[in-house]
Amino acid sequence: MIFDLHCHSTVSDGKLTPQQLLERAVERGVDVLALTDHDTTDGIPLVQKAIADNKLDIRLINGVEISTCWENKDIHIVGLHFDREHPAMIDYLTKQSEIREARAKEIARRLEKTGLVTDVYDGAKRIAGEGQIGRGHIARYLIEQGVVKDNATAFKKYLARTKVGYVPSPWPDMKSAIDVIQQSGGLAVLAHPMGYKLSGKWLRKLTVAFKAAGGDGLEAAGCQLAPPHRQHLASLAQEYELLASAGSDFHFPSSWIELGRNLYFAKGVTPIWQRWPEYAQPQEASAH
Repeated sequence: MIFDLHCHSTVSDGKLTPQQLLERAVERGVDVLALTDHDTTDGIPLVQKAIADNKLDIRLINGVEISTCWENKDIHIVGLHFDREHPAMIDYLTKQSEIREARAKEIARRLEKTGLVTDVYDGAKRIAGEGQIGRGHIARYLIEQGVVKDNATAFKKYLARTKVGYVPSPWPDMKSAIDVIQQSGGLAVLAHPMGYKLSGKWLRKLTVAFKAAGGDGLEAAGCQLAPPHRQHLASLAQEYELLASAGSDFHFPSSWIELGRNLYFAKGVTPIWQRWPEYAQPQEASAH
């Protein structure tokens, strides 16, 4: 079976609607999918309805990717298999949305102050549509207005740390996110550990802090992870008694990241889905 437990739709910063994302997952042979939009679960009912209406042979797991802060670094925690209607989760994600809105407005103010562009917030909000607004939408607005040629340049020149449009994220700490996921009946996963570009020492420090905060697992399989990285993450999972999750972190169709692709673990880990009754039998995450 192929499990892809980390992906994004237009409800946050992805480029496919929840329904389009589902169609692509089915085409790519994904058996179990978790939609993990940033700080929102609003896309989940749309996927559930599409599965039911079209009688699709795919299982959906409730998911979310929560933004947190640790040691002045943005760290993302994926919540899986929780009750999205739990009052604690609803309240927490409402507050996360308010933080996102306030941050986007401040980024817009700073960018407009340069005189290079106007109406940044409204433009980014239009691009985001009904989804959660983020820096990616602001980057797309800068491209649209001819300020930069691509997303990488938008971040490099204006949105990255130390640049004029960078606004520190007042996100809550990891423990608060882990607590609300578990209170809602789910499991908390450290998202894309290699994506933070930490040294080996700092990655271990992060893993220790995540475990101490009550975390359940880490993403040990991703589309582009080299075998040595998979082995290192497997070793950390075993050492700190963490479950292993698999996720593409898909945002849009590309040649390097795809739903369900290469989501295999190094040996010795315990897949997170073995904690869920419907998938309790020992299984291996498949490559695609």
